[in-house]
Amino acid sequence: MFHMLLHFVLPLIIALAFFRTRWKTAYLIMMATMLVDIDHLLATPIYDPLRCSIGFHPLHRLVPIGIYIVLSLIPKTRLVGLGLVIHMALDSVDCKVNTGEWIHQLAI
Repeated sequence: MFHMLLHFVLPLIIALAFFRTRWKTAYLIMMATMLVDIDHLLATPIYDPLRCSIGFHPLHRLVPIGIYIVLSLIPKTRLVGLGLVIHMALDSVDCKVNTGEWIHQLAI
């Protein structure tokens, strides 16, 4: 539950700290990146609290994560990229806490 809370709180903190004049827009864009979890619908079961998302789900693999990092460096796509990078970082921490691994063991 704490993990899910961080998905809402961390983007808000970043929006308030770094995008002060347009924090609401920044926050909404970063929250929209939660849609990346649509790839969980491809898994059976859809939700498994002990499954590591990073490296398992298609949009949570290393190549897409590299693309998210690049998006965060481009001014026009920065907020989308930032939201996705934050999401992947939080999911990776969740993996470490739940499974002891930073990434799904079959990902490499």
